[in-house]
Amino acid sequence: MLQLTPQTIRIVNIYDDGTNAKHFTFEPKGFVHDKPIGIGQFFMLTLPGAGLAPFTYTSLPDENGRFNALIRKVGRLTENLFSLKEGDVLGYNGPLGNGWPVEQFEDKKVLIVAGGCGLAPVATTIDYLINNNRGESVTLLYGARDLGSQVLTKERARWQTKITLCETLEEGADNAHSGLPTQHLLQTIKEYGGLPSIVLTCGPEVMMKAVAKTCIDSGLQSSDVWMSVERRMRCGVGLCGHCYVANSYACKQGPAYRYDDYLSLNNKMVSTQQHQGAFQYC
Repeated sequence: MLQLTPQTIRIVNIYDDGTNAKHFTFEPKGFVHDKPIGIGQFFMLTLPGAGLAPFTYTSLPDENGRFNALIRKVGRLTENLFSLKEGDVLGYNGPLGNGWPVEQFEDKKVLIVAGGCGLAPVATTIDYLINNNRGESVTLLYGARDLGSQVLTKERARWQTKITLCETLEEGADNAHSGLPTQHLLQTIKEYGGLPSIVLTCGPEVMMKAVAKTCIDSGLQSSDVWMSVERRMRCGVGLCGHCYVANSYACKQGPAYRYDDYLSLNNKMVSTQQHQGAFQYC
C-alpha cells in the first residue's frame, strides 16, 4: 500500500560540509524502518509551509536507526531546513526508488565518477564495497568547482586509505588536477588498471552522458554503465509526473538507471515527441 503520510524524524547533528551544504544526522521518532534500505535509494523530507524534496542517504541507518544526508541549499525548502537546529523534527518518507545493483559488483573492478554533490548518492556504495573488503577494486574520480565546494570531507578522508581516490577542481588546482572529471577520465582509466568492469556516475546529466560515451568508446558495454538520474522529483512516488523519463519515473524505476535502458527510454521519448508533432500539423 502506498504510504503518503510522512513519519517523523529528529535532527541529531548538523555540520557544514562544503559551500552552501550541510551534513545532517537524523533519527526516527516513534517508528522503525520495516524494510531494508537499498544502497542508492532516497527519501523525501517534508517541512510544513515549505513543501517536500528528495535527498539521498549518505549512510544507512545504524542500530539506533540514525542515518546521514548531505543537503545543499538550493531553494525555499532547503533554506528553511538550514534554519533548523538539533532537536527539531520534520516529516520523512522512505526509502524510495531503486538504487545501485551492488550484488552485481562481486569480483569486479568498479570506477565511480562523481561531480559536486553527486558524490552523495554513491557514498553508501563506496562504504559497502570497503566493508566487504573490496576497497582495492574501487577507483573514485571526483570533481568539484573549487576546494570549498568539495563535499563529504570526513568520508573522503576515510576513503582515501581504502580506495583509489582522484580529485579534480575547476578552479584553484595545479595542472595535473585542473578541470572537469571528464577531462581526466581516460588518464585515470590508464593509470589505475585499465578499463573497469562497472562504471557508476552521478552528477549533472550532461557529465554523466559524457562519462558513459567515453567509457563505451573505450570498449565498455553500455549495460555496464550506471547513472543516477534525479530529475525534478516532487512527490517521490510516481504521482506528479515531474521526473518522467519517457514512460519511466526516476523516483520509481530510478534513480539508478543502466545506461542502455536510459538510452532506450530517451529514444522512445524522442520518437513520441516527433509523432505528436507530426500529428499536430496534419
